[in-house]
Amino acid sequence: MTHKLFPALFLMLSFGAKAQYSDKLIIEKLLQSDLNSMGQKIQYPNVKDAKVSVMKITFPPGETTGWHKHEIPVFSYILEGTLTVETEDHKVTQYKENTCFAESYNIYHKGTNNEKTNLVVLAIYLAGDQKELSIKK
Repeated sequence: MTHKLFPALFLMLSFGAKAQYSDKLIIEKLLQSDLNSMGQKIQYPNVKDAKVSVMKITFPPGETTGWHKHEIPVFSYILEGTLTVETEDHKVTQYKENTCFAESYNIYHKGTNNEKTNLVVLAIYLAGDQKELSIKK
C-alpha cells in the first residue's frame, strides 16, 4: 500500500493537481527524485501493514538528533532554519529553510541546529510491520 501512496501523492502535487483543482491554488513541487541525499536509489519498503508517520521536529539552538540511521524511506522538509547533516564518513550537508530532501538509507548520520534560532523540520516516514523510524548508533 505504501509503495502506491507516495508516487500518487507526488504525481497529484506536481503537474496533475493544477488540472484537477481551482486555478487559484498555488501548487509547488517540493521534491521529485529517484535518489536520496546520498545518491542512493529511493526504495519503498515491502511491508504487509504499511504505516506513514508525519512528524514536526523542533530543534532548539545547538541541539542534535544524535547518530542514527533509517532502514525506511524518510522525506524531510525544512520549515524554519538550517539543518546541518553529518554522515559517519564526515560528509557535511546543509539544508536551508524551504528545502525538501529524501534522507539516506542505512548510513549513520546526525542532524544539528547550529543556528541561534529554532530549527523546525517536517519529516515523513514510510514504515510498517513495526519497523523503527530510526535506529540509534
